[in-house]
Amino acid sequence: MPVPDDAAAAREEAEETSAFSHPAVPPDVTAAYGDHPDQVVDFYAPRDGSSPAPLVVALHGGAWRAPYDRKHLSPLCDYLARRGFAVVNVEYRRGSSVPHQGVAGPVAGRWPETFDDVAAAFDALPALVAEHLPTADARRVVAVGHSAGGHLALWAAARHVLPEGAPWRTAAPAALRGVVALAPIADFALAETLGVCGGACGQLLGGDADLFDERRPYADPSLLLPTGIATTLVQGRADTTVPHELAEAYADAAAKAGEVVGVTYLEEVGHFPLIDPAADACAVVAEEIAQLAW
Repeated sequence: MPVPDDAAAAREEAEETSAFSHPAVPPDVTAAYGDHPDQVVDFYAPRDGSSPAPLVVALHGGAWRAPYDRKHLSPLCDYLARRGFAVVNVEYRRGSSVPHQGVAGPVAGRWPETFDDVAAAFDALPALVAEHLPTADARRVVAVGHSAGGHLALWAAARHVLPEGAPWRTAAPAALRGVVALAPIADFALAETLGVCGGACGQLLGGDADLFDERRPYADPSLLLPTGIATTLVQGRADTTVPHELAEAYADAAAKAGEVVGVTYLEEVGHFPLIDPAADACAVVAEEIAQLAW
């Protein structure tokens, strides 16, 4: 992956600092979808009392690594709730905090637990939303994810096209109005070539080349097309964490599969303004969600 110049690195650092400067916003309700402590979802009711309100299912990023949990996405969830959306913030099992597999820091993701959890959360949401977020309109659901969470949002929308025999495969498409993936890790092969997030995709799939090749057809959104679900990517042109080439590669793969995927590029915007309520980019994200939800 090309090393960003000093100005680009400084801008991205400032953007990250701003995005993570907001205090976590407590949810209205938290509910479990499984027995593990990470198998929980947070609910944010629309702040204007809207009912029924479009439902956003949010998936946080952080390269599927343990230090990054759903709390850092809670300011965005609150931002969307203040704009009339009902919001669900999904937690899932991430990689071990204990270095292993030759990795110096926290390992990215768990196979198959990360995928088990996202599938289980989506399967449990209709009942949980009916119980804990009755103002939400289950007919207008948009999946939204940032970075690694963008990957998971795309993957959750593609479960019906997983290979036969995949444990997460569904018989029909998810009941989604659409997907808005924010700077998603959307093409695993290219991500590994570019060294995205320190080889996180390879770690997620097990840590060696044979497992990467074996498991990629079950995990890589660029291989799970067409989905038949309206999809928009929002991507900063100046993103040095998940470069815009990944969004382009996913859109190209979709086109080859006969599907049109929208890509909204934001000039002079990096990775983190997309989830920063203080950034203009966040308003663009809200508008893209609204375009699919309403």
